[in-house]
Amino acid sequence: MKHEISIEFFPPQTPEGMEKLRATWARLAELKPTFFSVTYGAGGSTRERTFSVVKEIVAGGFAAAPHLSCIGSTRDSIREILNEYKAAGIRRTVALRGDLPSGMAEAGEFRHANELVEFIRSETGDWFSIEVAAYPEWHPQARSPQDDLAAFARKVRAGANSAITQYFYNADAYFNFVDEATALGVNVPIVPGIMPIAGFTKLARFSDACGAEMPRWMRKKFESYGDDVDSIRAFGLDIVTELCERLLKGGAPGLHFYSMNQARLTTEICRRLG
Repeated sequence: MKHEISIEFFPPQTPEGMEKLRATWARLAELKPTFFSVTYGAGGSTRERTFSVVKEIVAGGFAAAPHLSCIGSTRDSIREILNEYKAAGIRRTVALRGDLPSGMAEAGEFRHANELVEFIRSETGDWFSIEVAAYPEWHPQARSPQDDLAAFARKVRAGANSAITQYFYNADAYFNFVDEATALGVNVPIVPGIMPIAGFTKLARFSDACGAEMPRWMRKKFESYGDDVDSIRAFGLDIVTELCERLLKGGAPGLHFYSMNQARLTTEICRRLG
């Protein structure tokens, strides 16, 4: 059975970064993903760069899903962006609350992602297929798992077509989340977000900050490799491939790879998955 995959990029800050990204997506395009998604900086800080990456992907014959975030956005600015995307023939978007950039006090006119989803629907009807975020291990700012699940259900009821999760390394967290969401009447596909492991220290820090659990046995094993990059990479590939296998066997509708603008690990995981 062929499973759908999607792959995420971030807009590079330099012309060299852009050249590297072109080479990366030429390689990843061979995997025939359903779409490439492109992130959007805190407070909309990468709007132009996001759009230029998206336009190139579309020009290359692939579907692209630009991210849109509430934070720092007004109805007018979002309306303008949606019109640009429609004019470019883009049919998919990822609607997020987004992070408040440091030093920015104002959240903007939309406080939560469900308000953004509602607005996109009211402005553009069924033009866009809308993806929203899901947190199998709960959003770090959620007051409780129940609150977080209710917020997720609100986004779906507002008109989302499917969801992409925060990355995780514990398959049970994902299956448990899907069961609980289904019990609340949520029936859209919930696609697991997959973070290939290129290194340990940075990922451990990042995981602590965003609420993605790195199981103790994994941490200990990674720590034991010290600076041995090859062992870290090999162990990381084994772990993530096994995770993907378990998710797909358990009924996950596909996989969304956080590529970090690199091709090698995502390509290798997909090769192993056949």
